[in-house]
Amino acid sequence: MRFHFIIGVTIAFVSVLFACATPAVPPPTTVPTIPPSPASIIATTVPPPITPTIDSSSSALRVKISSGELEGARENNLNVFKGIPYAAPPVSELRWREPQPVAAWNGVRQANAFSPACPQPNAKIQGAGTNGPQSEDCLYLNVWTPNTDPNAKLPVMVWIHGGALVIGDGGSPLYDGAFLSQRGAVVVTINYRLGHLGFFAHPALDRAAPNGPVNYGLLDEIAALKWVQENIAAFGGDRNNVMIFGESAGGQSVLTLFASPLARGLFHKGIAESPYGIPSNTRAKALQAGIHVADALGLPGANATLEELRAVPAEKFTPLNAKNQTLAPVFILGDAALPEPILDIFQKGNQAAVPLIIGSNSNEATVAEGFGIDPADVIKKMGIFKIALKPLYPGVNNNEQLGSELVRDLVFTSFVRRMSDLHSARAPSWRYYFSYVPANLKTQWALGVPHGGEIVFVFNSEDVTPEYKGVFTDADRAMAKRVGDYWFAFASTSSPNPNGQPQWAQNDSRNDNTMEFGDTIALQKNFMRARLTVFIDLLKVLGKLLDRE
Repeated sequence: MRFHFIIGVTIAFVSVLFACATPAVPPPTTVPTIPPSPASIIATTVPPPITPTIDSSSSALRVKISSGELEGARENNLNVFKGIPYAAPPVSELRWREPQPVAAWNGVRQANAFSPACPQPNAKIQGAGTNGPQSEDCLYLNVWTPNTDPNAKLPVMVWIHGGALVIGDGGSPLYDGAFLSQRGAVVVTINYRLGHLGFFAHPALDRAAPNGPVNYGLLDEIAALKWVQENIAAFGGDRNNVMIFGESAGGQSVLTLFASPLARGLFHKGIAESPYGIPSNTRAKALQAGIHVADALGLPGANATLEELRAVPAEKFTPLNAKNQTLAPVFILGDAALPEPILDIFQKGNQAAVPLIIGSNSNEATVAEGFGIDPADVIKKMGIFKIALKPLYPGVNNNEQLGSELVRDLVFTSFVRRMSDLHSARAPSWRYYFSYVPANLKTQWALGVPHGGEIVFVFNSEDVTPEYKGVFTDADRAMAKRVGDYWFAFASTSSPNPNGQPQWAQNDSRNDNTMEFGDTIALQKNFMRARLTVFIDLLKVLGKLLDRE
């Protein structure tokens, strides 16, 4: 009986969690001394970060790509190219079309400023989102490189931003690629279409292209990876050593790209940060949402024409986030990019057979709070059934902490273990749990690292991100460097084991290994195993129930 009740609460929670618009979340304010690494650290054979030869001449700021010549700028001892178009503007007749090739240009195109973000609500959650310029003409990417020599063969790191598939952009200061690039990588950040302009179905589209695409934002991500394959050598990158990584909806994108038959061969490893175990939308549900959107725009619902829909100004779509209109934060099943559920593809072993790192944070429930849901209320509504959770959470007595940990484990931690175990049968898989809380944020992050809280450590971007300026101590900076070293080692060698750091062993269904990035960095055995096993069984039932809707 207790399991049936928890399933019911979980279904209700998941349904409500992403049904509303994304409100603003107050930024971090203030941050722990990291104990030295244990003396028992195991050295590995991974080479140290590359020290590239830097060409400081003005000619290094110009590169020739397939569509024309670009001129970037010199920043932080790097060559930086911003606002590079990787697809034609998806406007007018190209709205809700597969991304089309960029028109070639004559002369030298300046690439020294970020492009506008794709249309989205003006909201921010843990760095995702923008209050800056927006435009439907938004399919651009940015490149940081220490060496534009085509023979440099540097590892390539392609970042996919999060934001529930409705907010975010690749030009956020949080995602500044300078510090990862200074290690010897070519770092790429991208924009992709969001919200109703990026993930949309409607009878008019089906009439124009039966069983055609619906995941336009996903197709944008694939187009960006194709651009990387075609052009990254001009920036010193190795097209045969491309890593994709992203957080939240970006982490979900990584798993989806692993599953998508259209993305095969475009990347060689991936890191999924805080992906979530929420099933994708069916095409039928997406069609109904599209009809409701047309109604809300004052068009004749299912009878709206494609011409009428394409004539609506882009900004008219962003406020339409009622429960029956939004598809966030998941993809849509039933097109060439995602023909089957991600989980089904992993269970069949049909995903890309390349190395994967996957993990989550110690207080992922903050994403629920960002959507106006109080995890403590979830526990209160359980009443006497809360007793069923006690054996799974010994020592946790208050509703706030219990609710936060329950939400975290049901939606994130369990899903991470499940996907890592499944992928380990196909290719190497590593699992992590991020629990390091900066000393000046211990009050604000009292229940642990919030959703997105690890990103600043991955990018070492604390000095350029407004929310973190003046917050990090020397110990926090040291921690950020260590985390970035792990991510860079994986990008370079397909093994997340930098020299001089604790050894990160692979995870699989028989060897339960989780690297915890906490006050110390240490490998944990059988991490939350009993609890996660219970929840994985619940999630299997939940998935079947939601698939029937």
